[in-house]
Amino acid sequence: VHLVESGGGLVQAGGSLRLSCAASENIFSKYDMAWYRQAPGKQRELVAQITNSGWTYFGDSVKGRFSIYRDDAKNTVYLRMDSLKPEDTAVYYCNALQGTVKVYNWGQGTQVTVSE
Repeated sequence: VHLVESGGGLVQAGGSLRLSCAASENIFSKYDMAWYRQAPGKQRELVAQITNSGWTYFGDSVKGRFSIYRDDAKNTVYLRMDSLKPEDTAVYYCNALQGTVKVYNWGQGTQVTVSE
């Protein structure tokens, strides 16, 4: 299975972006899906998660600003990011989860840069 992230870019603080993660196969019925991010010099962190039943989880730093949803027909999971802050600058990755364990190797990710 290949996961391809897209949608990143440069945005001013307060702006919005929508990231996409397209899976090459229908895996949403089997696994939860999650978005992670990794900023320079920092560890990769879990940003948001959606279970195959639709339950969602968000990290404290993004609660109320980010949303996660998926389109099963397109095998795509999205991360909508609003009210972006400079500290949201990072490479964003998606992956499938089995429990708390990632299922696939990390992809290229998509760079999000938020300017002051």
